[in-house]
Order: sequence, then structure tokens, then C-alpha cells
Amino acid sequence: MTGERRVVVTGLGAVTPSGLDVPSAWDAISRGRSAVARLDGPEYDGQRVRIGARVGGFDASRVADPREARRLSRVLLWALAAADEALAHAGAAGGEPVRDPDHVASPWDPGRVDVIAATGSGPVDVMQDATRAHDARGPRAVPAALALYGSPDAAATLVARRHGWEGATLGVSAACASGAIGIGDGLRRIRHGYADAVLVVGMDDLLGPVNLAANANIGALASATGDPAAASRPFDRGRTGYVMAQGAAAVLLESSDGAQDRGARAIAEVAGFGASNDAHHAASPHPDGAGAARAIRACLVDAGVRPDDVDHVNAHATGTPIGDAAELAALDAALGARVRRIPVTATKSSTGHLLGASGVLDAIVSVLTIDGGVIPPTRNLDDPEPGWDFVASPRRTTVGAVLSTSFGFGGHNAALVLRASRR
Repeated sequence: MTGERRVVVTGLGAVTPSGLDVPSAWDAISRGRSAVARLDGPEYDGQRVRIGARVGGFDASRVADPREARRLSRVLLWALAAADEALAHAGAAGGEPVRDPDHVASPWDPGRVDVIAATGSGPVDVMQDATRAHDARGPRAVPAALALYGSPDAAATLVARRHGWEGATLGVSAACASGAIGIGDGLRRIRHGYADAVLVVGMDDLLGPVNLAANANIGALASATGDPAAASRPFDRGRTGYVMAQGAAAVLLESSDGAQDRGARAIAEVAGFGASNDAHHAASPHPDGAGAARAIRACLVDAGVRPDDVDHVNAHATGTPIGDAAELAALDAALGARVRRIPVTATKSSTGHLLGASGVLDAIVSVLTIDGGVIPPTRNLDDPEPGWDFVASPRRTTVGAVLSTSFGFGGHNAALVLRASRR
């Protein structure tokens, strides 16, 4: 569109069950290595489901001193680490923990950098801990830090203060579509001139015992029998539900011209975004995928691409029987007959479901698919839905444009088109 700025991805960061940074996570995901394991520990006693994908070995001193680390939810610490990695990757900050924003050299006008925190639940663990403390010991036992760092937007303000940025900071919460909607908002902010750079960081922890129990009690989780690594099986006809996970992921978006001016590499372009709501049911998607199809069509129009231009679909596909079926119906409706020849992959078969972080992690995977020419596999496709080109093993091929989908409870639908950056 005339006068609108192109938006590119220049930095990637992640703290995931598959790896504590982007290179290690990508290596695991692109090879189809599972991060799903049995959940051990007294907090899981009595749980109906005891499998999940956990972040292991994270060192909070990467991002915070001991006093700050004690005040912050682990979700926020993961978010800070992912943000730091994305900025270092983009050549916009050093890789060491930031202690004094006054000494951080930022390549942008501080008032022209926005931060978006995307999450389904936010730092819910600190609220739960504070509630237990209140009930056990009274009001004085509730930590004051809860008022400052207990909300879904907390990561955005922490990152902004850390780097001295003075643009808009906000939280976006739309269940499993949060991350994709955060990126879509960032795209529009830069495209229409409200910001020169936007850092989008998605985060969630679904493995706290309360969240785990709630999702198990609505019957959404995969059966926990046999090998945990075989439990997450999107698009397989034996699928029984999704596998809970935790982590954070971050992408740095910039205007194409601004990235070029500062000598940053544009890894890929965020070309389009679409969103909708099913207005159908609190948990189940519309069975014919009508709302999801609307979001996909809107995304393609926004990107100025035709269905024939899509080389690959990075599917939301969590492994629920009705959710995967609705997504396939939406892809059929939005992309037409050619969709059956487009390679489709579902990386939650390896990573588990990171909820608010999933849309950002999926965008990272899409960017690296374009950049590296490798489509990651979908694990556990023993009996796949017939008639589709599901990618069951790593596939080397040239990928120019990826459609990445994200859908969530409440009827949230979002889609992104990422494509090779034009030089």
C-alpha cells in the first residue's frame, strides 16, 4: 500500500523446553526432537495428567541480580532473557545482563520503540503464591512486588525500563493467539509510522499445578499413557489433546528502511496479519473453521499474496481432535484446492503448547524455515489425516512465504504471513 513501511524481523530470542536460546531450540525443533517428559515432583501429586514440556537449566543470573530474581516470576525472567537474545541477535544490544539503562547504546530514538508483552495468563504463579500466603498468614504476608510485577503487561515495562525506551508498552492477552496478535499489532505500529521498532515477547507457564489441573479437568490434554514423547500428535487420527508447556519467545520488528540504515540484517519480512473471533463457544472452535478462515483470508489480503503464493503452512495444530479438524477445514476454505499440495507442519508435536508464547515461537520457526530452507517435521504421524502433505521428517526446500496460524480458547483466531525479505 502506498506510503506504508515494510516491516522486517531483525532479532530472535527464545527460552523454551526445546532449548534455552534460538540456535538450540531450532536445532531440536528442525530435527523433530521431543521436549515432552514426565512431570515429577510433589506439586504434581494427584494430577490426572503428569506429562509436559518444561524449561530446564535456566540460570536467572543471565538477566537479573539475586534480589530482583527473587521478586520476579520465572515467566518474566524467561521473557527478559528472550528479549536480550533478540536484541543481541539484531545487533541492538550486548549479550550481557543489562544493569543500567543509561549505559545502553540504543540505535533508535527511545520514544520510537514500543514493547508488547503477549501472554495468556501472565505471571500467574506469583498471584497464586500470594493468595496462599494471604490465606495462611494474613495480609502482611502478601509481597508488595505483586502490585508491580504481577500483571500481564509487566514484562513490557520491565524490558522498556531495562533499555530506556519511552514508546508504548502494553500487554496483549488473547489465549493461544496472543503471540501472533502481538506481532500483528507490532506490524501495524511500524507500518503506519507510530514506531520505528517493536519488540514483541510472548510468555506463559502452563505447568503450574493449578493451570495443569484446570486444563486436565476440561478434558483438553493428551492422554498420559506410554511414552510421553508420543503424546503430542497433531493431525494424527489417534490424537487425544495437547501437551502443556512453558517458556518465552521474542522477535524484534523494524522498518525495512531503518534496519537497512543501521546495517542490520533483515532475516524475513512480516508481510500480513489477520484476526477474527468465532463468537461460537468458550473452548471449542467453530467446527467448519469459519472464523479461522476469515482470519487467514484477511491476512493474505493484508500481505498482498494469493493462496498460490503460500509455500508452507506452520499450523497452530495442538493435537485436539476438534481443533485440528477445524483448522484443516479453515485451510481448505481459505486456500482452496492447492492447499492439499502445500507442506504443512505442526511443531507443537515437539515443543508442547506454550500458549501465549506459541505464536511468537511459531513465527520464529517460520522465519528460520525461510532463512534456512528446512521445514521442520511433525512428530508422531503414525496415522495422519488423509489427503494432506504433512511434513513427517525434515524437508529441505526453498520457502518464500509461510502462513503461520494461531487459534485459542474464546474463539480467538490470528494468522501471519512471513516471507523472504526483499533486498
